[in-house]
Amino acid sequence: MTPLPFFQVDAFASGPFTGNPAAVMPLDHWLADEVMQAIAAENNLSETAFTVPSERDDADYDLRWFTPASEVPLCGHATFAAAHILIHGERIRFSTQSGILTVSRDEAMLRMSLPAFTVAPGEIPGLADALGTESTDVFVDEGAMPLAIALLPDEAAVRAVRPDFKALAELNLSLAIVTAAGDEQAIASRVFCPSLGIDEDPVTGAAHAALVPFWAARLGRTRFTALQASRRSGILDCELRNERVILGGHAVTVIEGYFQL
Repeated sequence: MTPLPFFQVDAFASGPFTGNPAAVMPLDHWLADEVMQAIAAENNLSETAFTVPSERDDADYDLRWFTPASEVPLCGHATFAAAHILIHGERIRFSTQSGILTVSRDEAMLRMSLPAFTVAPGEIPGLADALGTESTDVFVDEGAMPLAIALLPDEAAVRAVRPDFKALAELNLSLAIVTAAGDEQAIASRVFCPSLGIDEDPVTGAAHAALVPFWAARLGRTRFTALQASRRSGILDCELRNERVILGGHAVTVIEGYFQL
Protein backbone atom coordinates (compact mmCIF):
# COMPACT_ATOMS: atom_id res chain seq x y z
CA MET A 1 0.00 0.00 0.00
CA THR A 2 1.13 3.54 -0.73
CA PRO A 3 0.82 6.13 2.06
CA LEU A 4 -0.35 9.57 0.89
CA PRO A 5 -0.11 12.59 3.22
CA PHE A 6 -3.52 13.60 4.52
CA PHE A 7 -4.69 16.64 6.47
CA GLN A 8 -8.15 17.65 7.60
CA VAL A 9 -8.51 21.38 8.17
CA ASP A 10 -11.38 23.43 9.56
CA ALA A 11 -11.38 26.53 7.34
CA PHE A 12 -12.85 29.91 8.30
CA ALA A 13 -12.99 28.53 11.82
CA SER A 14 -12.82 30.11 15.26
CA GLY A 15 -11.54 26.78 16.63
CA PRO A 16 -11.83 23.03 16.11
CA PHE A 17 -15.27 21.75 15.05
CA THR A 18 -16.32 25.12 13.58
CA GLY A 19 -15.97 26.48 10.06
CA ASN A 20 -15.87 24.13 7.08
CA PRO A 21 -13.78 20.94 7.11
CA ALA A 22 -11.75 20.11 4.01
CA ALA A 23 -9.27 17.34 3.26
CA VAL A 24 -5.92 18.44 1.84
CA MET A 25 -3.77 15.88 0.04
CA PRO A 26 -0.42 17.18 -1.28
CA LEU A 27 0.80 14.86 -4.07
CA ASP A 28 4.02 14.52 -6.04
CA HIS A 29 2.01 13.90 -9.22
CA TRP A 30 -1.64 13.62 -10.19
CA LEU A 31 -3.45 10.37 -9.56
CA ALA A 32 -6.01 9.13 -12.07
CA ASP A 33 -9.18 11.20 -11.98
CA GLU A 34 -11.29 8.24 -10.93
CA VAL A 35 -8.92 7.54 -8.03
CA MET A 36 -9.09 11.13 -6.77
CA GLN A 37 -12.87 11.01 -7.07
CA ALA A 38 -12.96 7.77 -5.09
CA ILE A 39 -10.72 9.28 -2.40
CA ALA A 40 -13.02 12.31 -2.14
CA ALA A 41 -16.02 10.00 -1.78
CA GLU A 42 -14.16 8.00 0.90
CA ASN A 43 -13.30 11.20 2.78
CA ASN A 44 -16.98 12.20 2.60
CA LEU A 45 -16.24 15.87 3.24
CA SER A 46 -17.69 18.67 1.17
CA GLU A 47 -14.33 19.03 -0.59
CA THR A 48 -10.99 17.28 -0.94
CA ALA A 49 -8.18 19.46 -2.29
CA PHE A 50 -5.38 17.77 -4.25
CA THR A 51 -2.18 19.66 -5.06
CA VAL A 52 0.99 18.99 -7.03
CA PRO A 53 4.03 21.27 -7.40
CA SER A 54 3.43 23.56 -10.37
CA GLU A 55 5.70 23.90 -13.38
CA ARG A 56 4.29 27.39 -14.07
CA ASP A 57 6.33 30.51 -13.30
CA ASP A 58 3.30 32.26 -11.79
CA ALA A 59 2.17 29.45 -9.44
CA ASP A 60 3.62 27.37 -6.63
CA TYR A 61 1.11 24.50 -6.85
CA ASP A 62 -1.56 23.20 -9.20
CA LEU A 63 -4.81 22.63 -7.31
CA ARG A 64 -7.96 20.62 -8.00
CA TRP A 65 -11.10 20.14 -5.89
CA PHE A 66 -13.45 17.15 -5.65
CA THR A 67 -16.73 16.82 -3.78
CA PRO A 68 -17.90 13.29 -2.90
CA ALA A 69 -19.77 13.32 -6.23
CA SER A 70 -17.77 15.37 -8.76
CA GLU A 71 -14.86 17.68 -9.55
CA VAL A 72 -15.74 21.38 -9.28
CA PRO A 73 -14.23 24.47 -10.97
CA LEU A 74 -13.84 26.49 -7.77
CA CYS A 75 -13.80 25.87 -4.03
CA GLY A 76 -12.83 28.65 -1.67
CA HIS A 77 -12.64 26.94 1.70
CA ALA A 78 -10.56 24.01 0.39
CA THR A 79 -8.15 26.50 -1.24
CA PHE A 80 -7.94 28.25 2.13
CA ALA A 81 -7.28 24.90 3.83
CA ALA A 82 -4.58 23.98 1.31
CA ALA A 83 -2.88 27.32 1.89
CA HIS A 84 -2.99 26.76 5.64
CA ILE A 85 -1.05 23.51 5.17
CA LEU A 86 1.36 24.57 2.40
CA ILE A 87 2.16 28.25 2.90
CA HIS A 88 5.69 28.91 4.17
CA GLY A 89 6.31 32.53 3.18
CA GLU A 90 4.12 35.60 2.90
CA ARG A 91 1.96 34.18 0.10
CA ILE A 92 1.17 31.06 -1.89
CA ARG A 93 -0.16 30.85 -5.47
CA PHE A 94 -2.36 28.08 -6.85
CA SER A 95 -3.01 27.38 -10.52
CA THR A 96 -6.63 26.23 -10.89
CA GLN A 97 -9.52 25.96 -13.32
CA SER A 98 -10.54 29.41 -12.07
CA GLY A 99 -7.16 31.01 -12.74
CA ILE A 100 -4.37 31.86 -10.31
CA LEU A 101 -5.64 32.03 -6.73
CA THR A 102 -3.41 33.70 -4.15
CA VAL A 103 -3.52 33.38 -0.37
CA SER A 104 -1.45 35.79 1.75
CA ARG A 105 -0.55 36.13 5.40
CA ASP A 106 -1.94 39.15 7.26
CA GLU A 107 -0.64 38.90 10.82
CA ALA A 108 -2.50 35.90 12.32
CA MET A 109 -5.05 35.79 9.49
CA LEU A 110 -4.94 34.36 5.99
CA ARG A 111 -6.50 36.33 3.13
CA MET A 112 -7.57 34.63 -0.08
CA SER A 113 -8.22 36.34 -3.41
CA LEU A 114 -11.04 34.94 -5.58
CA PRO A 115 -12.62 36.21 -8.82
CA ALA A 116 -15.78 38.21 -8.17
CA PHE A 117 -19.01 36.71 -9.54
CA THR A 118 -21.73 39.00 -10.88
CA VAL A 119 -25.38 38.05 -10.42
CA ALA A 120 -28.44 39.53 -12.08
CA PRO A 121 -32.17 39.36 -11.29
CA GLY A 122 -33.65 36.16 -12.65
CA GLU A 123 -36.13 33.36 -12.14
CA ILE A 124 -35.54 29.76 -11.10
CA PRO A 125 -38.90 27.97 -11.32
CA GLY A 126 -39.41 25.81 -8.24
CA LEU A 127 -36.63 27.44 -6.20
CA ALA A 128 -38.89 29.01 -3.53
CA ASP A 129 -40.77 25.73 -3.06
CA ALA A 130 -37.51 23.74 -2.86
CA LEU A 131 -36.13 26.15 -0.27
CA GLY A 132 -39.40 26.26 1.63
CA THR A 133 -39.52 30.07 1.51
CA GLU A 134 -42.11 32.58 0.46
CA SER A 135 -41.78 34.05 -3.03
CA THR A 136 -38.63 36.15 -2.89
CA ASP A 137 -36.20 38.15 -5.00
CA VAL A 138 -33.78 35.84 -6.85
CA PHE A 139 -30.46 36.69 -8.50
CA VAL A 140 -28.58 34.26 -10.72
CA ASP A 141 -25.22 33.57 -12.32
CA GLU A 142 -25.32 30.97 -15.09
CA GLY A 143 -21.54 30.60 -15.41
CA ALA A 144 -19.28 27.61 -14.80
CA MET A 145 -20.78 27.24 -11.31
CA PRO A 146 -24.47 28.08 -11.83
CA LEU A 147 -25.81 29.65 -8.66
CA ALA A 148 -28.83 31.46 -7.32
CA ILE A 149 -29.09 33.96 -4.47
CA ALA A 150 -32.46 34.23 -2.72
CA LEU A 151 -32.75 37.50 -0.78
CA LEU A 152 -34.71 37.02 2.46
CA PRO A 153 -36.10 39.60 4.91
CA ASP A 154 -33.74 39.03 7.84
CA GLU A 155 -31.27 36.67 9.51
CA ALA A 156 -34.05 34.84 11.33
CA ALA A 157 -35.57 33.91 7.96
CA VAL A 158 -32.16 32.65 6.77
CA ARG A 159 -31.80 30.45 9.85
CA ALA A 160 -35.36 29.13 9.49
CA VAL A 161 -34.92 27.74 5.95
CA ARG A 162 -35.54 23.98 5.75
CA PRO A 163 -35.02 22.91 2.12
CA ASP A 164 -36.38 19.92 0.27
CA PHE A 165 -32.96 18.68 -0.83
CA LYS A 166 -34.29 16.24 -3.42
CA ALA A 167 -36.27 19.02 -5.12
CA LEU A 168 -33.33 21.40 -4.81
CA ALA A 169 -30.95 18.88 -6.43
CA GLU A 170 -33.25 18.63 -9.43
CA LEU A 171 -32.68 22.35 -10.16
CA ASN A 172 -29.02 21.55 -11.04
CA LEU A 173 -27.60 24.57 -9.25
CA SER A 174 -24.03 24.30 -8.00
CA LEU A 175 -24.92 26.69 -5.16
CA ALA A 176 -28.32 27.72 -3.84
CA ILE A 177 -27.76 30.63 -1.46
CA VAL A 178 -30.14 32.30 0.98
CA THR A 179 -29.01 35.61 2.44
CA ALA A 180 -30.14 38.66 4.39
CA ALA A 181 -28.71 41.54 6.37
CA GLY A 182 -27.17 40.13 9.54
CA ASP A 183 -27.83 40.79 13.21
CA GLU A 184 -24.25 40.94 14.58
CA GLN A 185 -22.38 40.66 11.25
CA ALA A 186 -23.17 42.79 8.21
CA ILE A 187 -24.68 39.86 6.30
CA ALA A 188 -25.83 36.32 6.98
CA SER A 189 -26.19 33.40 4.58
CA ARG A 190 -26.63 29.67 4.20
CA VAL A 191 -25.54 27.61 1.18
CA PHE A 192 -27.03 24.40 -0.22
CA CYS A 193 -25.50 22.26 -2.99
CA PRO A 194 -27.21 18.85 -3.09
CA SER A 195 -26.52 18.48 -6.82
CA LEU A 196 -22.82 18.24 -5.83
CA GLY A 197 -23.48 15.67 -3.13
CA ILE A 198 -23.56 18.24 -0.28
CA ASP A 199 -26.90 19.12 1.29
CA GLU A 200 -25.66 22.14 3.26
CA ASP A 201 -22.12 23.48 3.05
CA PRO A 202 -20.92 24.92 6.38
CA VAL A 203 -18.84 27.90 5.14
CA THR A 204 -18.49 28.51 1.41
CA GLY A 205 -15.79 30.68 -0.14
CA ALA A 206 -17.18 30.38 -3.67
CA ALA A 207 -20.60 31.59 -2.51
CA HIS A 208 -19.00 34.71 -1.06
CA ALA A 209 -17.35 35.39 -4.41
CA ALA A 210 -20.93 36.25 -5.42
CA LEU A 211 -22.26 37.51 -2.07
CA VAL A 212 -19.54 40.12 -1.51
CA PRO A 213 -20.18 42.18 -4.68
CA PHE A 214 -23.93 41.59 -4.27
CA TRP A 215 -23.92 43.05 -0.77
CA ALA A 216 -21.24 45.70 -1.37
CA ALA A 217 -23.66 47.41 -3.75
CA ARG A 218 -26.48 47.23 -1.17
CA LEU A 219 -24.43 48.22 1.87
CA GLY A 220 -22.58 51.03 0.14
CA ARG A 221 -19.19 49.82 1.33
CA THR A 222 -16.57 47.39 0.08
CA ARG A 223 -15.48 45.81 3.38
CA PHE A 224 -17.64 44.02 5.95
CA THR A 225 -18.00 40.79 7.91
CA ALA A 226 -20.20 37.88 6.97
CA LEU A 227 -21.76 35.03 8.94
CA GLN A 228 -22.52 31.72 7.29
CA ALA A 229 -25.17 30.44 9.67
CA SER A 230 -24.80 26.68 9.30
CA ARG A 231 -24.76 24.36 12.30
CA ARG A 232 -20.95 24.65 12.41
CA SER A 233 -20.99 28.38 11.57
CA GLY A 234 -18.18 30.58 10.31
CA ILE A 235 -17.28 34.26 10.05
CA LEU A 236 -15.45 35.76 7.08
CA ASP A 237 -13.77 39.14 6.74
CA CYS A 238 -14.88 40.30 3.27
CA GLU A 239 -13.54 42.91 0.90
CA LEU A 240 -14.39 43.78 -2.70
CA ARG A 241 -11.22 44.98 -4.41
CA ASN A 242 -11.87 45.87 -8.05
CA GLU A 243 -12.87 42.56 -9.69
CA ARG A 244 -11.54 40.39 -6.86
CA VAL A 245 -13.09 39.24 -3.61
CA ILE A 246 -10.71 39.04 -0.64
CA LEU A 247 -11.80 36.66 2.11
CA GLY A 248 -9.98 36.62 5.44
CA GLY A 249 -10.18 34.16 8.29
CA HIS A 250 -8.49 31.49 10.34
CA ALA A 251 -7.96 27.75 9.90
CA VAL A 252 -7.24 24.87 12.28
CA THR A 253 -5.63 21.50 11.47
CA VAL A 254 -7.67 18.80 13.22
CA ILE A 255 -6.30 15.59 11.65
CA GLU A 256 -2.86 14.79 10.25
CA GLY A 257 -1.78 11.41 8.94
CA TYR A 258 -1.72 9.20 5.85
CA PHE A 259 -4.28 7.87 3.42
CA GLN A 260 -3.38 4.26 2.57
CA LEU A 261 -3.98 3.58 -1.11
